[in-house]
Amino acid sequence: AGVKGISLFICPKVNVNEDGSLGERNDVALAGLLHKMGYRNTTSTVLNFGEKGGARAFLVGEPNKGLSYMFQMMNEARIGVGLGASVLGYQGYNYSLDYARQRPQGRMPSNKDPLSKQVPIIEHADVRRMLLAQKAYVEGSLALCLYASSLQEDAHTNPDMAVKTQSAKLLDLITPVVKSFPSRYGLKANELAIQVLGGAGYIREYPVEQYYRDNRLNPIHEGTEGIQGLDLLGRKVVMEQGAAYKMLVKEIIASIQDAKKNEALTLIADELSAGLDRLNASTQVLAAAMSKDPDRGLANASVYLDMFGRVLVSWIWLKQALVANAKLSSEKLFEDDESFYKGKLQTAQYYLTWELPETATQAALLQSLNDVTYDMRNEWF
Repeated sequence: AGVKGISLFICPKVNVNEDGSLGERNDVALAGLLHKMGYRNTTSTVLNFGEKGGARAFLVGEPNKGLSYMFQMMNEARIGVGLGASVLGYQGYNYSLDYARQRPQGRMPSNKDPLSKQVPIIEHADVRRMLLAQKAYVEGSLALCLYASSLQEDAHTNPDMAVKTQSAKLLDLITPVVKSFPSRYGLKANELAIQVLGGAGYIREYPVEQYYRDNRLNPIHEGTEGIQGLDLLGRKVVMEQGAAYKMLVKEIIASIQDAKKNEALTLIADELSAGLDRLNASTQVLAAAMSKDPDRGLANASVYLDMFGRVLVSWIWLKQALVANAKLSSEKLFEDDESFYKGKLQTAQYYLTWELPETATQAALLQSLNDVTYDMRNEWF
């Protein structure tokens, strides 16, 4: 009974004889194809087993260890989902950025001359806001996935055993966020890309509507946001008395201290410090609540997941800002490179001063152990 009773089997399409030759067709049949909103180039099927007397399947590994075997695949797949969501969001951002630079429409509010030339829509502040949000989401998500991939590499190949152990623990901790954050905010970036194109973004002549449809799968498969939240708060944060969580906090604090040495980064360093304090306080309150009443303590796990993700990606952006600021301060750069690094700094400032402060509302909700959703009843809907 339960997940500890799950075993893993492989069910071949064609049975194989003892001498290695192909035998009879196994009793597994394709019942149909699933017609999806997006991701249509990846076929999803329904299979029926044993309609004509019984399908044959073969045990993989040991009995009752199927779930642990599956998680070897699942954890890697979760990083893959995050990466896929990142690049779909990125592609929408690139397309809407190019469109905004070329599409003339309207004039600046200060220009009252109706005979003057229209400006590209990127000159309008609200369009730049939408592009900046996309850039923050997709480049933050991509950097998060690359950080996770570096932890995966170090966990397997680093010659220093201490680094291998720490990398494995950090990767285990952040995997739910690596899956969920790009899936949620890559999709939000795709939504903004459609908005930048306006009516053109809603029709199939332009690709951004397909990016949105394809990306909509990513918050669902390999574990929904609710599942990732339960995994993060219920298992990963508290495992080994919070050892991995404490390692991550130590890393974030080190980056904050580095940033505070430079006046240009002090503001965003202070924002991240405040966000980390809110996350720490919320984690302590929820951990205590879970020990008394796990159901209530985990009821708002999805909110905690989003809050954790915002803080983690803010750290990723601060690390990028540290590199960009150092490059701008110490080297004579080509114009394109200078623009690249200035764009990184501006995006870091956007994310940490616009998006991260929303964790204050989340922290208040979590720390009050708000139970409005938990106490809702089926019959009241």
